[in-house]
Amino acid sequence: MIFDAIFRLLEDSYKRFNTPSVTQIAQIIKNDPYQVLISTIISLRTKDEVTLAASKRLFGVASTPSQMLELSPQEISTLIYPAGFYKKKGETIYNISKELLDRFGGKVPKDLETLLSIKGVGRKTANLVLVEGFGIPAICVDTHVHRIMNRMGIVHTKNPDETELKLREILPEKYWIKWNEYLVAYGQNICKPISPFCSTCNIQHLCAKIKVSKWR
Repeated sequence: MIFDAIFRLLEDSYKRFNTPSVTQIAQIIKNDPYQVLISTIISLRTKDEVTLAASKRLFGVASTPSQMLELSPQEISTLIYPAGFYKKKGETIYNISKELLDRFGGKVPKDLETLLSIKGVGRKTANLVLVEGFGIPAICVDTHVHRIMNRMGIVHTKNPDETELKLREILPEKYWIKWNEYLVAYGQNICKPISPFCSTCNIQHLCAKIKVSKWR
């Protein structure tokens, strides 16, 4: 099966790359679901090194929902600066923390649909919390996973949510947990959005190179 070959090659390549920021944070905090959730919010449209530093600053001050509510949204924003959209994220983090306390006694839900019922939590975030926070098989699809899967011709979808739903149908569950981690690292280092490094790509022989007009 093609997924077996892709996974083995991605796993081998991953040894050369840096671990994505949210995975690093999950390892540092020993897979605390709340901190994984908050760091994932911080990571949206933000570079990995900025996400990691911002998360460490914030959790050094507040690492639980109740501690977070002792801060104002403005104070949270200041702590996570210069993460992208830090002012909006400060409000989102505060509101999510309040909702967790009000609805779930401060505990992060461990099923997809309940996570998605929390305002500010999208499919990518919810799936990443299941994977990194709880070790539950889920398919987290960000721009890297969406791009690479379409570029390879594995799926033909318009957005990450469609890619996730399609992969749920065709990707063996045994690969779900590591799929995002490996493909994010691959997308950051090899399969870049513009002019990917096809000449050094371990999986290029399995790739249709859809919409790739220039490569290195």
